[in-house]
Amino acid sequence: MESRSFDVVVIGGGNAALCAALAAREKGASVAVLERAPEDERGGNSRFTAGAMRVAYRGVDDIRTLVPDLTDDEVSRTDFGTYTEEQFLDDMGRVTQYRTDPELSEILVRKSFETLKWMRGKGVRFAPIWGRQAFKVDGKFKFWGGLTIEAWGGGPGLVQALFEGARKNDITVLYEARAQRLIADDAGVHGVIVNLAGRTTEIRAKAVVLAAGGFQANTEWRTRYLGPGWDLAKVRGTRFNTGDGLRMALDIGAQPTGNWSGCHAVGWERNAPPFGDLAVGDNFQKHSYPFGIMVNATGKRFVDEGADFRNYTYAKYGRVILEQPGQFAWQIFDSKVFHLLRDEYRIKQVTKVRADTLEELCSKLDDVNAAAAIEEIKAYNAAVMKDVPFNPNVKDGRGTRGLAVKKSNWANTIDTPPYEAYAVTCGITFTFGGLKITTDAQVMDTDDKPIPGLFAAGELVGGIFYFNYPGGTGLTNGAVFGRIAGWSAGQAAVANR
Repeated sequence: MESRSFDVVVIGGGNAALCAALAAREKGASVAVLERAPEDERGGNSRFTAGAMRVAYRGVDDIRTLVPDLTDDEVSRTDFGTYTEEQFLDDMGRVTQYRTDPELSEILVRKSFETLKWMRGKGVRFAPIWGRQAFKVDGKFKFWGGLTIEAWGGGPGLVQALFEGARKNDITVLYEARAQRLIADDAGVHGVIVNLAGRTTEIRAKAVVLAAGGFQANTEWRTRYLGPGWDLAKVRGTRFNTGDGLRMALDIGAQPTGNWSGCHAVGWERNAPPFGDLAVGDNFQKHSYPFGIMVNATGKRFVDEGADFRNYTYAKYGRVILEQPGQFAWQIFDSKVFHLLRDEYRIKQVTKVRADTLEELCSKLDDVNAAAAIEEIKAYNAAVMKDVPFNPNVKDGRGTRGLAVKKSNWANTIDTPPYEAYAVTCGITFTFGGLKITTDAQVMDTDDKPIPGLFAAGELVGGIFYFNYPGGTGLTNGAVFGRIAGWSAGQAAVANR
């Protein structure tokens, strides 16, 4: 068997993995990144994202630290507001029903700004998310929902910048390198057995970082852990996240923790392919539902579309759509809100119908009881609190009265033609269950003791997200703990030379 050796081996090729590799290199370690995908599909789930990263900031000066090329004109016409660490922590608690690990959650929040600043130093560029997270009010763009910054070029831009950083820092990247099992004994982890372009290879290391994503692309594991029906979900991202990192760690006694029956899942184009399409990226998502309504096959609404900003509901509503008859729904809008629909509604690969009457629209909704849908829309229109002003920038309280399924905010009557509807199903992003780690990102065993030489970051860490998550926190989580895992692994490896 061929054998190679490095100080630190990082298993995975996305945002968390590359942040870990860069951080380990800072400690003086020699580093290899094992990317299971071929080079043209590299980047894991990170490449399929829109690149949004939730970060705590105190005002425009912090934004300018992350976006130094921001012009005075752009600043003058934008209200960035603030998003404090306390607000971020509150959001983490609220959306996870206060189950999030308090220590890990606090690290995530308090290290968010300094981590993005560190990434900037590694060549990652950032920009404000004007197009998707701000609306114009009185001539100024106003940000809402705590999500203000994205990587330049979205997920593909983030991945490109991180791989370029790896190249500049002499980090070895091996493609088509599928890790199979950890080399471990009573003294800890000493490397990994990997299938490298079809050849079994032993790669020795003084420390290993697992950052290979969750198990969302593994149909059997989805059904085993998430439950019946999850085999029918679309996978938003890479086809390579099948739980290999989790399996290898569990095989040597790592401790599972967190929400193993939970995941991040969204409303996704009904006729999208089974896995993500890099040419389309994140645009199969359909996240403007707060400004319309959703009906299922029986023609009935089934969820409060305006319960909160979409940042705090979209990651859990995919599950709700999957639970509907036929695992689909239609999002319905009238012309009053077309200007608020996100760019993803304008792509070519979309299942869309348009009509000038509600009767015609409902007759075009495939697999839906049209008569029931018309009655549902009429009942909804009658229940809208028309005396409350509509404001997309705040939770405006413009809801409904007297409906079995209420709408809490942004309730507009659907009565101004033309009308449009979009078919959605469930798209799974990543799974929430994972490995238990210390605050230094070292993996714990089932006796609650750290496993020497083994660290983890990203989607395969458990205990941080439960049921839901605040939008944009996934990439930030991967970067924060990737950096910590890399530093810890690099330091341990250099000390044991």
